[in-house]
Formats: sequence, C-alpha cells, structure tokens
Amino acid sequence: MHRILLIDDDEHLAPPLATYLKRYDFELSHADRPSVGLARLAAEPFDAVILDVMLPEMDGFEVLREIRRQHSTPVLMLTARGELTDRVVGLEMGADDYLPKPFEPRELAARLTTVLRRVKVAASPSPAEAEMLRFEGLQIDLPRREVIRQGEVLALTGTEYELLLLLAQEPRKVFSRDDILSRLRGHDADLYTRAVDILVSRLRKKLEPLDCIKTLRNAGYAFAAGPAR
Repeated sequence: MHRILLIDDDEHLAPPLATYLKRYDFELSHADRPSVGLARLAAEPFDAVILDVMLPEMDGFEVLREIRRQHSTPVLMLTARGELTDRVVGLEMGADDYLPKPFEPRELAARLTTVLRRVKVAASPSPAEAEMLRFEGLQIDLPRREVIRQGEVLALTGTEYELLLLLAQEPRKVFSRDDILSRLRGHDADLYTRAVDILVSRLRKKLEPLDCIKTLRNAGYAFAAGPAR
C-alpha cells in the first residue's frame, strides 16, 4: 500500500478522501498545517505528497520549497481552478503534477497512480539498459537514480530525472513537447506545452555549466552532451 501525505487545512476533505483512496491501495495521512506536514515527512516514509496552495502559516509554494530542500518525494499540488500562474510556479519549483480544485477523487487517484508508476519505472531499469550512462562531465547512475555533474551529485526531482533520462538515452534525437508530455505524464488531460519549457529550464539550471539540452526551434529538445573521454 502506498502511503500518501495530504497537507491541506480543510478538515472535511481528508476523511472521505482517505476512504475513497483505499480502493486504489493508497493509505492517506492528513496534516492540517504545514509545520505538521513537514515534521511528518521528516519522520516517516511517504510515497507522495498532495499539497494545497492555500495554507495557513505559509503558502504551498513555500512548503514545496522546504520539501525540495530535503526530499525528492513526488508532490502533486492542488491549485485554484483557472489559476494558470499557480500551476506554472509550482512546476518551476519542482512539483511533479497539479490538479485544480474542486477535483474528482477518481482523477486524483489516477494522477497519483501515474506519478508513482513513473517513479517505479525510472527506479527499475530493464536488464537491457546500461547501469551507467556516461557523457562528458555527466554521469547517470540508473540503479541509484543519481545524476553526477562534474563529480557532484545533483538534487533532481523525479520528473527532472525522468526528463534527463528520456533525452540522454537517445542522444541527438529530437523530442517534441507533446512527445515529452506524453512520455512523462502518461496522459494528455489538462496539460499544456508550457509545462515542458518550464521543466527543461529548471533542469538546465541544475546542469550548469554543462550545456546538455539543445532547443530546436519549432521542433523540440534534444540531448547534446558528447561521450565521455
């Protein structure tokens, strides 16, 4: 059973949601304040976090920032319906997905399942895959899901790692934004190509000073790092 932490100050949301998610093999724990949620995340293992944007003490973006300082746990953010800015900011800061409020529990379960499946697939490379991808200044350790840039292990989110792996496994191949969305998120509902641009920009900053990801105008992105010498 997957353990999910809900950080949301709506005390009426958690009980019925926990009951519903049980049928999908999710065990939901609830924290009604950010301080409580961060403390539980530090003390207990969780497979994913559902994080509301509107919270007391600090907003969801600050909570996400605190989570990303210590954890790579997948985070699904709950945003106000129609607030595109909230979604963009959340993705820029390291959220793995988002869901506008009010939402259908079935869609939440589907998105959680997709996020966790991506993490599982990325963490379990097939026997045919090499254990280490080596490029000039960059190594990707598949069994450990670690990216080493010039000797330093990078702190990547699950989605950032999956994007880098997707590109690096087929160097020079051009992936369109739609290709990337489909491969990483597993569904096309309520997604937009701007999300890919945000994710690529975030990953590029972490890979600096290496220039590994090239933009091909009106086409997409390609991995351009040279082979290790």
